[in-house]
Amino acid sequence: MPLPLILFSCAPDLEALIGDWRAWMAAEKRSSKHTLDAYSRDLAAFLRFLTDHLGERPTLARMAELDAADFRAYLAVRTQEGLSRTSLARAMSTLRGFFKWADRAGTLHNPAITTVRTPRPPRHVPRPLAEDEAVEALSAAAEIQDEPWMAARDVALFALLYGCGLRLGEALELNVANQPLGDTMVITGKGNKQRLLPVLPLVRDAIAAYLDQRPFPPLPESPLFIGARGKRLNPGVVQRQMRRLRVLLGLGETATPHALRHSFATHLLAKGGDLRTIQELLGHSSLSTTQRYTQVDSAKLIAVHTASHPRDHKE
Repeated sequence: MPLPLILFSCAPDLEALIGDWRAWMAAEKRSSKHTLDAYSRDLAAFLRFLTDHLGERPTLARMAELDAADFRAYLAVRTQEGLSRTSLARAMSTLRGFFKWADRAGTLHNPAITTVRTPRPPRHVPRPLAEDEAVEALSAAAEIQDEPWMAARDVALFALLYGCGLRLGEALELNVANQPLGDTMVITGKGNKQRLLPVLPLVRDAIAAYLDQRPFPPLPESPLFIGARGKRLNPGVVQRQMRRLRVLLGLGETATPHALRHSFATHLLAKGGDLRTIQELLGHSSLSTTQRYTQVDSAKLIAVHTASHPRDHKE
């Protein structure tokens, strides 16, 4: 994949290092063109700032001398330019990633950026992801893991949450014996209530790809989703990965693993699904809960209730 053409305001030695970093992201991390472009533009903006801030194009040696005040000055300038807190958070994540990679490569060491607090994105009313955001989240999930098998695991897990509408706890409680092999799967939810869910080929394929790569034997009684030591995956790990995805893709703070379940329901409704069916798929005991998930208006809820509730039918 050709790298995005972006001009970097820096000395040749630093430009060469940036070229190696971008090549590493493309080859080793298999970053998408969208991700490469976003990261490259973030770094290019920082280097343009440094050129003005330092009065000269930054060199590799000068990058190693930057202190926390330099990074804070960059944040202040971008804030004055109108950059949102979400975009600022992503920009700082890009810089941290670049400095971390360069440090591991043994070419640039500067821990100053780790002392700078990242602006918190603003809180919003919880909402589902847009369809393109949900799809992009699934494809980008593999890009925030260094271990290939963990990357495959995250893709499989997020595909299951979005493709089947599972609660995070339900997905993490699955054992290998419960993995979806056919067109449907049975989930035991709250109150030991079971429900039958259709399974998309995309979900089955993602889980199969993950099981092919994971280093621990997929014994029937073993957890389907595991952590680095082979134990059942902790929800906190999943939440952390989703936070990294939010920064990478510039998503709002409400983009959580549970938002993928919201998105499953909302997108089904948008495609013509009825509330009662979606209620069954989600495992809700109350239709009003399903309404909150799908963000439908009250008029539609009343219409469905009138059409389906036996006490609303006059004899």
